[in-house]
Amino acid sequence: MKFPALPHSLRIWLGIERNTTTHAEKWISTIGGVLGIAAVCAAINGVFPMGVAGAGPAGAVILTSLGASAVLLFAVPHGALSQPWAVVGGHLVSAFIGVSCQQLFPGQAWTAALAVGLAIGAMYYLRCIHPPGGATALAAVVGSDELHALGYHYLIEPVGVGLAAIMLVAVAFNALFPWRRYPVHLHRRRQTAAVPAAQRRFDLTQEDFSAAMEQLNSYVDITEENLTELLELAKQHAERNVLHPQELLPGHCYSNGRLGKAWSVREIIRIGPAAARQPARVDYRVVAGDGAGSSSHCAADVFRQWARFEVRLGNGRWVK
Repeated sequence: MKFPALPHSLRIWLGIERNTTTHAEKWISTIGGVLGIAAVCAAINGVFPMGVAGAGPAGAVILTSLGASAVLLFAVPHGALSQPWAVVGGHLVSAFIGVSCQQLFPGQAWTAALAVGLAIGAMYYLRCIHPPGGATALAAVVGSDELHALGYHYLIEPVGVGLAAIMLVAVAFNALFPWRRYPVHLHRRRQTAAVPAAQRRFDLTQEDFSAAMEQLNSYVDITEENLTELLELAKQHAERNVLHPQELLPGHCYSNGRLGKAWSVREIIRIGPAAARQPARVDYRVVAGDGAGSSSHCAADVFRQWARFEVRLGNGRWVK
């Protein structure tokens, strides 16, 4: 979905990023979510003969919590928050903390907040951060008397039963598609032909990457294996074209080939001819990245040195 009417700065502030997944991938995720929650409903109906509605808060609450898990399992199956230990550990640890807080401090206004906060901390330390786990902990406190009566049995029924159902579907369903095997450890991309490395003064290493992640000091929802693989593929792609463009053309876009906040794409508006003692001038506007939305000009030679290669917008992303 595109948002052409929104200014670039507003899109950045709202966090509206381009989605490069295909329509087929979106529909696969949709169908996976349907099958996953259908399996959870069937499992809970088996545990509670009266059905999900008859199960009262216990069945209904875990359905809402696992509904959030379904988004991660079927839309982001390779994300760090979607891996088995994150899903199973996050829900069970949070359920245990929620039940414990309710039994230790029943009826207190701050018990729910304590349960969710402690669940977050426990998931962090146990390396099983899973956002829907917060809902599982909260439900154990704010639920009805029938749910409180379950005590620690809440971890088995309905939480454990629902988890078993949705995890089985996640593994089986994602196994049908080679590019999205689950867990991520089973995922193997097709190996592409290696690109001969260009002569470089330095190269990024696994140690550099680990140090940078530590300096970032923020949880990133992608496994380290996938992120380093992505980085290596990007480096190989970059090595295919290391020359600055020889010809500059109005209406064409050029990238400086940088990363992160330093990345920028400029579109040439017009090129003025060289005059006496004056070099050819390039008028351009920044269409993506650093300085997006602004316009300026510079000498053609300066622009050529800035530009690493020509790019075009295709399928929602800039490509060489």
